[in-house]
Amino acid sequence: QVQLVESGGGLVQPGGSLRLSCAASGNFFRIYNMGWYRQAPGQQRELVASISSGGETQYANSVKDRFTISRDNGKNTVYLQMNSLKPEDTAVYYCKQDRVTGIYWGKGTLVTVSS
Repeated sequence: QVQLVESGGGLVQPGGSLRLSCAASGNFFRIYNMGWYRQAPGQQRELVASISSGGETQYANSVKDRFTISRDNGKNTVYLQMNSLKPEDTAVYYCKQDRVTGIYWGKGTLVTVSS
């Protein structure tokens, strides 16, 4: 029933940019809090950024001033604009949706920052 499909990952050089997208299913996207998490090799999954139904945003200190989360309720899509990428940003990035029925996750998209 719930579908969250991430896209936009890939290989990018340090200092480069990528824009991730998460397309969500359903008729009530606008009321759900959304977020981006990431998991690097050998590390735990961590919050990258979140955005509430009202547009309030939060960021991890490690990405603040470099990443921007946004949403387009008309397209049922949340975005993560990533600038000034560092090798430490290499991870699988997951989209998260907070519904009344629970928390739902996408399958992830891999971001590799390397020369």
